[in-house]
Amino acid sequence: MSGGEVGEAGTDPVDRLDPVILHHVVNTLGWPDLRPLQRASIDPLMDGEDALLLAPTAGGKTEAACLPILSAMSRRHWSGTSVLYLCPLKALLNNLVTRVDSYAQWLGRRAELWHGDTKESQRRRIRTDTPDILLTTPESLEAMLIGVKTDHAQLLGGVRAVVVDEVHAFAGDDRGWHLLAVLERLEQVTGRPIQRIGLSATVGNPQQLLTWLQGSGAGKRPGRVVAPCVELTAATASAEATSPLDRRPPGEVELDYVGSLENAAKLISALHRGEKRLVFCESRRQVELLGAALRAREVTVFLSHASLSAEERARSEQAFAEARDCVIVSTSTLELGIDVGDLDRVIQIDSPRTVASFLQRIGRTGRRSGTTRNCLFLATGKDTLLQAAALLFLWGRGWVEPVTPPPEPRHLVAQQLLAATLQQHRIGNQTWQGMWNGLAPFDRSAAPVLRHLVNEGFLDEDGSMLFIGPEAERRFGRRHFIELTASFTAPPQFTVLSGRTEIGQTDPSVLTEERPGPRRLLLGGRSWQVTFIDWGRKRAFVEPADGGGVAKWTGSGLAGLSYALTRAMRDVLLGEDPPVSLTRRAKACLTAWREEDAPQITDAGCSLITRLGTDVRWWTWAGYRANATLAATLPSISDPVQRPTDCYVRLREDLTPNMWQDAHKRADGGNALVLPDVDHRAVHGLKFSAALPPRLAVATVAARLADFDGARATLRAPVRFQTES
Repeated sequence: MSGGEVGEAGTDPVDRLDPVILHHVVNTLGWPDLRPLQRASIDPLMDGEDALLLAPTAGGKTEAACLPILSAMSRRHWSGTSVLYLCPLKALLNNLVTRVDSYAQWLGRRAELWHGDTKESQRRRIRTDTPDILLTTPESLEAMLIGVKTDHAQLLGGVRAVVVDEVHAFAGDDRGWHLLAVLERLEQVTGRPIQRIGLSATVGNPQQLLTWLQGSGAGKRPGRVVAPCVELTAATASAEATSPLDRRPPGEVELDYVGSLENAAKLISALHRGEKRLVFCESRRQVELLGAALRAREVTVFLSHASLSAEERARSEQAFAEARDCVIVSTSTLELGIDVGDLDRVIQIDSPRTVASFLQRIGRTGRRSGTTRNCLFLATGKDTLLQAAALLFLWGRGWVEPVTPPPEPRHLVAQQLLAATLQQHRIGNQTWQGMWNGLAPFDRSAAPVLRHLVNEGFLDEDGSMLFIGPEAERRFGRRHFIELTASFTAPPQFTVLSGRTEIGQTDPSVLTEERPGPRRLLLGGRSWQVTFIDWGRKRAFVEPADGGGVAKWTGSGLAGLSYALTRAMRDVLLGEDPPVSLTRRAKACLTAWREEDAPQITDAGCSLITRLGTDVRWWTWAGYRANATLAATLPSISDPVQRPTDCYVRLREDLTPNMWQDAHKRADGGNALVLPDVDHRAVHGLKFSAALPPRLAVATVAARLADFDGARATLRAPVRFQTES
């Protein structure tokens, strides 16, 4: 293997790898050398340090983690299950297990897979003959800890290291809090600190992400960000604060305006024939409608989204490896790390919500020698064209979002208290916080949640010990408390079957709403006619139909666009263009946008209040969460029945400049901000909200709807009044 950078002592870090691994790297993989990330990861990982490994998509992160950890496993004679490899998606685990196992086999070790689709026979084999590396999800890991069939001490007691793939995907939502809590409890099982290794594409705040991953070990254990190949600058507090890069980011990107999903299907069917194309959509409904439209044009098409059956999704994943002239239409389920092999093109319908997501998607391409990363944006509406242009403008400036965990996860505290009690059978009412090694918010600050669980019967108290109570049994006890292992709420769905074959799941409203003619639905990009509904077991039986059908699922309740993206939309309307190819249609549509919305936009340092008759709007361009915060902070002048938007806050029709000045003064320049008002129905979307006092559940949702930084920046900027001419 050719020489590379050497350590301080003059030795090549590659020499620390096990000789058998080095042999196979050269002779089995055929690599002349390791990549910079793989080389730079050897010393910290083999020295037992926590680490965050950053590289663009297809940057060799899996090998950067596995080769040193396998070498450490061999050198230190680890036995039993000593390494966990955690992923956010089952599809990603399915894709990785063969590769990780092949590396383990070089040393006479083995890797196994355990997730929700794993058969019980395979789980029994793992329990009795433990693998060296176990690939799983945090939810399955917690199921092992609380399940009655698994001796978790025997299976997991020897764990020394945990690799968390796509760690940014965990950290940005409640699954991240769940992951951290489960890892702290796992350290109680092992009786020792566990080395934590995160793998991620580019993020805006890598050091903070590493500190987050370290959990209770932050500041106590050595940790290092390893990022020799990061392409983009770190995110700053706002898009305006980021200096443009001297060069355009790599990739061939084009933005087109097609006006409808039907037109997008027409274009996709005609473009790039003979190539493998991956199309990303922003909803399951879009995936289904586009898939059906492409199939009607005799395009070979595969679909992937969360409501398709495992078998249907597996067909799409297999298409990555085997098919050539085809189109794969997916939600974000195929965004993360799955090996896409010889993919030629990525096409984006409308726009993702984050630059980080776009980086993942364009990174699906350009993996073969002689090819270039590419992405074609097809906007189906004016709003989504503006959003796509703004996102690409941020990308062109080298900006990427920081990953921030959702605040105040009190509902996860309740879940963890119940799960830990199940795991231990009982916990001490004064010593319970030791289960999480003092990690906030699972520390003494959780005492109000614990008191509520006891008072409401979720936990029973006997002397100094706490046990699972009847209310926990009633609400979460089905199927051995399986509901306790997931940190998110999935809306109720009906399973759709054709004969004995499961196609996927659909929203109940598709089966209950009054519609003319036969009841038909779209699923897997095909039309189905409903023949029988088993309401008790939530099953719908179908047979193939010759066209038509409804595709619908309850939304996730995402609260609008971010401050940075909405501000970038304003920048585009003020004349900024993204550094990409714009088709004539896209240019014409953006020009029309700029002419039509000139009255709603002013220079970058000022916001605008407009009055058109009785319609008074404050054009903040601050994003939904900042605008919701502003509406709650200025109740004396805000329209009380409004729903804030990304772009503006509706104000009272009798607003005067003096009323504005008084309300603004009471806000104290952003120092007296108020949490947004919460519709109590929104609390039901918070998993385990039933195990919280109502006031704490509402406060948790409100904290997640707020953007104090964006609201404060908006309040501190000058405001100009513009009346109807």
